[in-house]
Order: sequence, then C-alpha cells, then structure tokens
Amino acid sequence: MPLPLPPRIALFLRLQLFRRLRTVNVNHLNQYYQRDANQLAPPELLAINPLGKSPIITDAALTLAESGAIIEYLISHYGKGKLQAPASGQGYIDDLYYTHYAEGSLMPTLVPKLIYDIVLIKTPFFIRPFAHLVFGGFIQQYLMPAFEKHFTMIEDHLNRTTTGWFAGGDEPTAADFMMAFPLEIIVAAIPNLARPKMIEYVKQVHDRYEDPSPRRLING
Repeated sequence: MPLPLPPRIALFLRLQLFRRLRTVNVNHLNQYYQRDANQLAPPELLAINPLGKSPIITDAALTLAESGAIIEYLISHYGKGKLQAPASGQGYIDDLYYTHYAEGSLMPTLVPKLIYDIVLIKTPFFIRPFAHLVFGGFIQQYLMPAFEKHFTMIEDHLNRTTTGWFAGGDEPTAADFMMAFPLEIIVAAIPNLARPKMIEYVKQVHDRYEDPSPRRLING
C-alpha cells in the first residue's frame, strides 16, 4: 500500500489542482478540513466521504473523490469544450493513459523516496548513518531502477509532443493536470534526477498558470 504524501506537499498539490481548474470558470466554494495530529480526517469530512479522502467535490447530489475522477468530471461537465482531449487517435490514448498513470504508477514510486528524505532530515544526526543503511539499500536496489524506467518513458513522450502537452494538443488536458503534480515534485525534490524535457514541462505549466514552484514548500 503506498505511503501517504507528506501533509505539506499533499496540501500544496490539492490547492494547485483547484487553482488550475479555475480555467473552466465554475462558481465554487472552497472548504478546508483540518486533519488531526495523526493526519486523520475530522468528523465533518468523514460525513461527506466515509474514507476521509481529499480532494473531494460536491455538486448538487454528487459527491466525488479522487483527483483523476474530479478532473475528468469537471472538464466533461463544465469545460465547455476547453481542456478536452481528442475524441480518438493517439492524442486520446495518450490522455487516457497518462491521466491514470500519474497516480496509478508514478506517484506510488515517488512517495517512498519523499518519505525517506523527510525522515532522514528529521532523524538525529548521530542516527542518520543507520537510517541511511536501512533505507539506502532499498532506494538503490529498487527505486533507482524504477525511476530510470519511468523518467525515460516520460522524457521520451515529451520529446515526441510538438506542443509540450501530454495529449499533443494546443492546450492542456486531464493528463496534464495529473502529470504536473509528480513532475513538479521530481523537479523540486530530486532535481538531480529530473530530465531536460521534464524541467521544461514544469516551467510551461507554471508559466501558463503563474504557479509558484513547490521547492520552497517541500524544502520548508
């Protein structure tokens, strides 16, 4: 089971999601729910979703969690033709794949590395060598080879797109809303592993939406 994102990073990504989705021009009200010290959902959030998941939206009688589902719903119901992937062809396939790949495959690979880095920073100095010995082998043996495969695939795909967006169109689609998050984390938290096109893509997203880099938040 994937580890949860560190709270500050998770909050940043949720805020960025809805900031960017304002391009669909839907009147909405933001509601924030404060989790407890153990990052468990408060009763008010559990009353909306029994799993205490966030982000979550309510639209009339509809209650919907999961970032990918939310993005697809908002674009299809309120996008008014904007941010739509092609109805068929390679652009449709690319949008479909990367919309679900982002949290289905890429984020579960990134999160253990993020957790390790945060734990190492907070570990007392004289214990750090032991922590590195315990987790370092796992990272080198399992995560680094996985990063190489994932990052090569992403970089190759971005090199093939003529517009810089994952579906290859003139504007971002659901795939971009989903892929921007992990790519921002890679560029900010493990920049030595970020590839040139990945860095260029994150800059393109920030330029379009005037978003701040997550580096300050992550490095805190």
